Amino acid sequence: MNLRYQTNLLDIPWERIPQLLKAVGMSFTDVEKHKISFETSYSTIFVFDDDKLIGIGRLLSDGVRQSAIYDIAVDPNYQGRKIGQEIVKRLMSTTPDCNFILYASPGKEGFYKKMNFKKMKTGMALFTNPERMVDNGFIEE
Repeated sequence: MNLRYQTNLLDIPWERIPQLLKAVGMSFTDVEKHKISFETSYSTIFVFDDDKLIGIGRLLSDGVRQSAIYDIAVDPNYQGRKIGQEIVKRLMSTTPDCNFILYASPGKEGFYKKMNFKKMKTGMALFTNPERMVDNGFIEE
């Protein structure tokens, strides 16, 4: 395994992003929307094994108070090797004095609990497709 962590957007195989998200059971959309999401994020990270993209993550932030972590995904063949934790740590290091929020896929909360994230009691959301979010266990009706 020859891991390389990249924070810039140079030579990213964008078609791999929805493939990775789908492989780990996360929502995904078309390639162009993912590209825009990463391009407009405060921080991004891409993990390669040689030339194969095997992990991703991005962070939205004002840079001084609040940050939100999104799209943390590691190829299932590479999970269990602390790559996901390294992605989160590296993203968080770009805004070290901020509060961090995220929403975990149902069943993945334990991954974030190991990193000292706590479940929020007052989180609220308004989604463009609430039925899908209910069906996938993210929100209550």
